[in-house]
Amino acid sequence: MTAPTPLRVGMIGLDTSHCPIFTDAINTASPDSEFAGLRVVAAFPAGNLDFPLSRDRVAGITEDLRGKGVRIVGSIDELLACVDVVLLESVDGGQHLEQIEPVFRAGKRVFIDKPLASTLRDCLRIVELGKRHNASWFTASSLRFMPGFQRLRTLPELGKLVGCDAFSQTRFAPGHGDLYWYGMHGVEPLMMLMGPGCLHVTRTQTAWTEQVTGVWGDGRVGTFRGIREQTGKTAFGLTVFGTEAIVHEICQADYRPMLLEIARFFRTGVVPIAPSESLEVFRFIEAAEESKRRGGAAVTLAEVTAKAGG
Repeated sequence: MTAPTPLRVGMIGLDTSHCPIFTDAINTASPDSEFAGLRVVAAFPAGNLDFPLSRDRVAGITEDLRGKGVRIVGSIDELLACVDVVLLESVDGGQHLEQIEPVFRAGKRVFIDKPLASTLRDCLRIVELGKRHNASWFTASSLRFMPGFQRLRTLPELGKLVGCDAFSQTRFAPGHGDLYWYGMHGVEPLMMLMGPGCLHVTRTQTAWTEQVTGVWGDGRVGTFRGIREQTGKTAFGLTVFGTEAIVHEICQADYRPMLLEIARFFRTGVVPIAPSESLEVFRFIEAAEESKRRGGAAVTLAEVTAKAGG
């Protein structure tokens, strides 16, 4: 068997726990593993002093990666000169538009970690920028690739899918709408299963929870329940309603399935999730944000997309 072509992996943003976890998974893998030929070789710390989750972690994670033999560079341009593919890991989605442009311009395959951006406007601009540069990229929540959730896409005993209730933990992050930063871990599996075609969204928020209800054009209904960490037991799960069965699935977070998809993408260039599909997640989230601003009124995805310039 021919050994895969070696690929030098670079990281942008060293302010998330994903950075050492991903580096260890890739760099310590056995020669016959799915990560063979990949190696994280360089990283640009980036960081945002106004974002506590970035400010308080970037120095420690930078030193951690330096200790693992990863070269720390002083700019994105310096990083791009010494790597073949890129993991954009900055924890602040508000930085992603600015950081992704030189990567697209350089023609490097890139995975953009969650969230794609902190606003729908920036999400749309990233997608448009990718088209302009014919870029090869994708973004995703790690929950999307969990085997338990993936099996629901083709489970024969369900029959035809008629609805889905999703739930996940939510956490607030400065500069992000309520659901952009962590609620998307529940919204993305919901949208993956329900598919495109959500027309409008309503949202209820209390001190305990979020409840977002979407109505699809064919009459199906999908919901997202966000659970705040301090108000009760948190988990990631789906209840899927079919014409023949109802199936309930809870998954524990695991990065390996997503990392395997990233590795395949880096080697082949085959994008596992189209940008248009990722945009549906953030169109749904933005409609939920607007519904909250309007006191729970129904808001169409078309309206918020047009407002954001799409």
